Formats: sequence, C-alpha cells, structure tokens
Amino acid sequence: MTPLAENLEKLEQAIEAACRAAGRSRAEVELMAVSKTFPAAAIIDAAALRLTLFGENRVQEFAGKTPELAPLRERAEGPIRVHLIGHLQSNKAARAAEIFDGVDSLDSLRLAERLNDAATRYGKRLPVLIEVKLSPEETKTGLEPSSREAAQLLERLPDFAALELRGLMTVAPFGVAESETLACFRSLRELRGRWAAAHPRLRFDVLSMGMSGDFALAIAEGATRIRIGTALFGKRQPWRGPS
Repeated sequence: MTPLAENLEKLEQAIEAACRAAGRSRAEVELMAVSKTFPAAAIIDAAALRLTLFGENRVQEFAGKTPELAPLRERAEGPIRVHLIGHLQSNKAARAAEIFDGVDSLDSLRLAERLNDAATRYGKRLPVLIEVKLSPEETKTGLEPSSREAAQLLERLPDFAALELRGLMTVAPFGVAESETLACFRSLRELRGRWAAAHPRLRFDVLSMGMSGDFALAIAEGATRIRIGTALFGKRQPWRGPS
C-alpha cells in the first residue's frame, strides 16, 4: 500500500468516526483533496484511489498541471473536478473560468461579474461558493457577512446566468481554542440558514469548512464538504512561482 493510500484509509476512518459522533451519515460529507503545491502526478495517484474532487489555490500553478490531467477530466465515467479555493484577483477571472470546474472563493460583486462574462464566453455554467470571512485575521479573505458588498452580491447573483451558486465556504482562525473554531463553523451554518431564507432563488447546499486539523469540528457543525491537504498528501512545499 502506498503512503497516499495509507493516509486515505486513516482519513476515511477519522471522517467516519466524526460522522458517527455527530449523528450523520458519511455520505453527507464530500471530501475535497487539496492538491496545491503538489505535482499533477499526485492528483493522478489520488484519482486512482477514486478521489474525484480536488482543490487548488492558484490559477497559474494549476494551469501548468492541466495538460497531464486532461485525460482524467475528460473521461466518460468519474471525471475529476478541480476547483479554485484560493483568493482570486478579478484580472485572472477569465483564465480561472476557463480552466477550473468551480470557484469556491467568490468574494465580490466585481469578481462575480468577471466570472460570469468569462463563463458565458466559454459556454460554461460555473459552480461557485461565496467565501465568508468569519475570522479577525488580516490574512483571511472573504466577504464580511453583514457588509453592503455581501448584500449586493446576493441580490445580483440570480441575474448571472453563467454562474451557479452552490453554497458557502470559510476558513477558521488558526491557533485558537476549539470553542472558537466551533463557533466559526456554527456561524457559517447559521448564516447559510438566514441567507437561504432571504434569497430563495439561490442554492446554499454546500457548506465547505474544515481542513486537516479541524474537519471533525466542522462535521459536528454541519459541513457538507471538507478540504484536506496535509493529512492526505503530507507536508507541502511552499509555492515558488507566480500567483
């Protein structure tokens, strides 16, 4: 058994245990393998283990992997999907809409407009998640939930025919007490409920929250998608190229 297969087996056991503790079915939680900074070969190996959803942080980094991954993305049965989960500058929206199967870090109306225009040109209906900032850390990106920008985005999204809102995403603060992490995830779940009630034309099925160090807490608070990198692929090397 390869190290990746061993890691996946351990991870699946931990996910199943977290689901049992939360009184949830394992089928309710989607696993996204975060492959940022790892080569295309790592994604190919993971796909051989029946992983089909991957997360990448940078447009240019993933663009370099796309030629090797084309057969997996185009296969008739079980094609892999790759979503952008890192911050996206609006001037890179066109390229992101071209090469990704979804953008999970939508954080402004301007970006939504750019993605919609680009997806329209490519004849795509692009799944998106709104990234919500629920941490005071300056390095965190995302929409402030009570901001005017958030309100404007939610009002306009139904008009963007090439975008399909699927839900929300957040990153919990690092190095805080477990109670603060739980509170962050609970806030996203509660926000989803409020926004879904206020905007019935939009879908909010996906709650993307929880990573290698806190996914069990996220599952306890209702995560439907967890983003796992280190626990699967091991310690990553910093990205050295342009963003």
